[in-house]
Amino acid sequence: MTEITDIKKLHELPEAVQSFILHWGDMGTTWGVNRTVAQIHALLFITERPLNAEDITHILGVARSNVSNSIKELLAIGTINRVPLAGDRRDHFTADTDVWEVARKIAAVRKAREIDPAITTLQHCLKSAENDPNVSAEQKKRLTDMRDFTASMDRWYLQMQHLPSGTLSKLVKMGDRVVGLLNFGKPKDKT
Repeated sequence: MTEITDIKKLHELPEAVQSFILHWGDMGTTWGVNRTVAQIHALLFITERPLNAEDITHILGVARSNVSNSIKELLAIGTINRVPLAGDRRDHFTADTDVWEVARKIAAVRKAREIDPAITTLQHCLKSAENDPNVSAEQKKRLTDMRDFTASMDRWYLQMQHLPSGTLSKLVKMGDRVVGLLNFGKPKDKT
């Protein structure tokens, strides 16, 4: 059984671990989750053993109710797992440590919150603009371009969701090489 006495508080952890947890909390707010949810995910990701809610509360110094609600959200997203420990009836948790899987799950949440509503809105706008003489041809073109771009990103996202992590990693590395070969991103000689 994990005892609180062998669990350090956040400020007692190595500086690199503290920074990771705190920064991940800040990043989470840009992904649409609150700071505590993201900090708990970071703590479980970086910790090498399962933690229970009391451990998490002790380490991060946040309210137990906040930890419980955050754990429920992380379980729903799928970035953490409940794991049983022999001899301990409390729930313990670990995080998925495959960074590609974590990225996929975060992307799925972002897609549902941002991309799906954007596509729906753009389709509605285009349908509404279709026979409206007050909407110029250029405005319709811009709406169509935005809808097509968003739909392309949605299709790309769906394709990437089904690839194994190793394949995704290779694709990213290959993309880096392709950009390098094509000399994109480098200033052109003005001679």
